[in-house]
Amino acid sequence: MKNISHKNLLTRFLPYYKKYIGILLFDLLCAFLSTICALVFPLIVREITNRVMLDASSITIQWLLIIGVIYIFLIVLEALSTYYMQSRGHIMGAMMETDMRSELFNHLQQLSFSYFNNTKIGQIMSRITTDLFDITEFAHHGPEEATISTVKILAAFVILLNVNIKLTLIIFAFLPLLFIATVYFNKKLRSGFRAYRHQVGEINAQVEDTLLGMRVVQSFTNEELENQKFSMANNEFLEIKKKQYHSMGAFNSTARLLEGLMRIVVVIAGAFFFVNKQINAGDYASYLLYINTLLISIRQLVMFSEQFQRGMTGLERFFNILDEPFEIKNSKNAIKLDNIKGDILFDDVSFAYSDGDGRTVLNKLTLNIPQGKNVALVGPSGSGKTTLCNLIPRFYDVTSGRVLLDGIDIRNIDLKNLRDSIGMVQQDVYLFSGTILENISYGRPDASEEDIVAAAKSAGAHDFIMELPHGYETYVGERGIKLSGGQKQRISIARVFLKDPPILLLDEATSSLDNESEYLVQKSLNELTKGRTTLTIAHRLTTIQNADIILVLTDDGLVEKGTHENLLKEDGIYAKLYTRYTCQEGNDD
Repeated sequence: MKNISHKNLLTRFLPYYKKYIGILLFDLLCAFLSTICALVFPLIVREITNRVMLDASSITIQWLLIIGVIYIFLIVLEALSTYYMQSRGHIMGAMMETDMRSELFNHLQQLSFSYFNNTKIGQIMSRITTDLFDITEFAHHGPEEATISTVKILAAFVILLNVNIKLTLIIFAFLPLLFIATVYFNKKLRSGFRAYRHQVGEINAQVEDTLLGMRVVQSFTNEELENQKFSMANNEFLEIKKKQYHSMGAFNSTARLLEGLMRIVVVIAGAFFFVNKQINAGDYASYLLYINTLLISIRQLVMFSEQFQRGMTGLERFFNILDEPFEIKNSKNAIKLDNIKGDILFDDVSFAYSDGDGRTVLNKLTLNIPQGKNVALVGPSGSGKTTLCNLIPRFYDVTSGRVLLDGIDIRNIDLKNLRDSIGMVQQDVYLFSGTILENISYGRPDASEEDIVAAAKSAGAHDFIMELPHGYETYVGERGIKLSGGQKQRISIARVFLKDPPILLLDEATSSLDNESEYLVQKSLNELTKGRTTLTIAHRLTTIQNADIILVLTDDGLVEKGTHENLLKEDGIYAKLYTRYTCQEGNDD
């Protein structure tokens, strides 16, 4: 994680106040007003004490009533100011949190697959929830605490100078020591909070990994192994917290030590000045009260330093994600295509994953896929079949060469326009937690219920949906766990039917299904592919016999191309793969 200075973090954070500048300014005004009561009370005590010592008869009922009314007014003002800060001030922080979370979520959705390949979801979840909460608290309390403490310390300093210059200078000589201690311990606190936040993300990732794989865990009876893994992460978290609390304890005890020294110096030195008639009783009493106010303000600043470091750590992690560049983005002159036909050309395309070992997956591949043709991709794992498909919707950009759609480089086509023209059916179907209706409508969110039902019928899903207790309103569970593999696959096909794209990418869509489910899904796919440019990554070779073109990819690139019959006659790699597959199927039967 990149380290960012406090100055840089604050400079980038301040613009988030812009929308709420009115609330912020009034909140700071309330913070200023709320300090008035604390500053005025010692003055009242001083005035009463001095009058008693000089001329007790000057204290009349009328004068006391005036003093009382003024102070009651200040108390009410402080109460109203506190209410505004506690309510509207916190709401401002929550609204800023909402804005920042929306910005972060939007940014995450535009990051490439490479980022998510290398980042744990638990870490991302920690940044979008816990970190932003700490930022919210800092956004609200930061300006308030700075205003209140600054006003109290400066006002107390000015007033105390007027009471006794020598005593005031002695007291304020302790503040540089406190400042040095704050800077020293804040460095430790920041590194501690950074480690703390990282480990929270690690624990989130560990819990997510275990819970999503609970069926695997229980089927292998590896609950104890998962407990051990979690215990290691949990104990590491405990050690980080211990170090953090040691730093916090040392910081607070140092601050309390300096506070205690300041108090005893005020009492002893003040008494000395009082005995030597360098200060009177009223001034001495007010001095003790102001020192108490000053020390409370200092203590609040010390306590706020912990919140400040939490906020800085949260901001650092927040901006680290926002600083992740968009690897895939629109060109400046990106165009939108109407009536996309689906002619695809790979022109001398090479590709290597930047986050891998640098091995070239595709090397100078030239391939033409005419509109409406059904092209099947065959070959061993790692030969580039999935990579080739992922280049068409620009999930990754080519290392060199071009991918053309209807004669136009896809890097010059509006990204949303490009992906709207492509439908994908994958082996690992992802259904969102929600109803069947919601999952199908994901293909076109503005679709009518009639269109959704029509898409489900085209996908061969309508009949089994209607047999479910709640029909289209049936809750599918986390990742569609309440449905069978074949049912989930047909819902994903219905989703693509609803989208109605001119280009289809089918990534081993039937490889994990039983024979009956495969038959039903393949029937749906045959209906879906009619009139569309289709690329099918084939696992079961019997499903692609009717493909217009079969491409055989190996580590050496595209080695064979033709129809099923022609490739069998050539007796090459495809013929051997097909013979091996059919023999295996026969043995399984």
